[in-house]
Amino acid sequence: MKNTYLTSHFPLISIILFSTSLSLYVEGIIIQKLYDLGVYQGMTEVFSESGIKLTLLFLLLLFFFMVFAALKLIANTMIELSLLFFSNDKEGVELTKIRSGSWLYLVGSVVSLFLFYHIMFILIILIVVTLSYFVFFVYKVSSSLSSIGLIGMVFFHVFFWFAFVLSVSYAMTKLYNSFLASLPI
Repeated sequence: MKNTYLTSHFPLISIILFSTSLSLYVEGIIIQKLYDLGVYQGMTEVFSESGIKLTLLFLLLLFFFMVFAALKLIANTMIELSLLFFSNDKEGVELTKIRSGSWLYLVGSVVSLFLFYHIMFILIILIVVTLSYFVFFVYKVSSSLSSIGLIGMVFFHVFFWFAFVLSVSYAMTKLYNSFLASLPI
């Protein structure tokens, strides 16, 4: 019998690797913008160049880590809530079945680390891995679902994530527009 906790650390490693790849990409953009604005030279007089890069990388890594950790918390809650509503499983057997899906995120995060210079590749990998995990999740738990429960679970997740992305996009657009409106012309 294999240990059920063998893959328990994979989500943490995946979050760290995805955060690192996004941080390296954004760090390059920020340093280039600071250089273009003429601020970078002044910063190097106060702080070493490697110190600026390491500090910026640390802060970006912390930011992306918090974002991915929050998304993982929300996703886990939604998975368990959907199993509560639609599954016939009362002992949590289905949760142990889907743990092995963390391999998908681990492999995707390793690949994204090699492609950190291309934001589109990182985002495509993240989306493909997430959709693959969702298909894996539905396949693994389908044995404890009725046909109506399976349809309900899929719509539950699709509706939640659609509403979540829509509301976050709306909030960011409102914030951006209010920022632009506050600028003096």
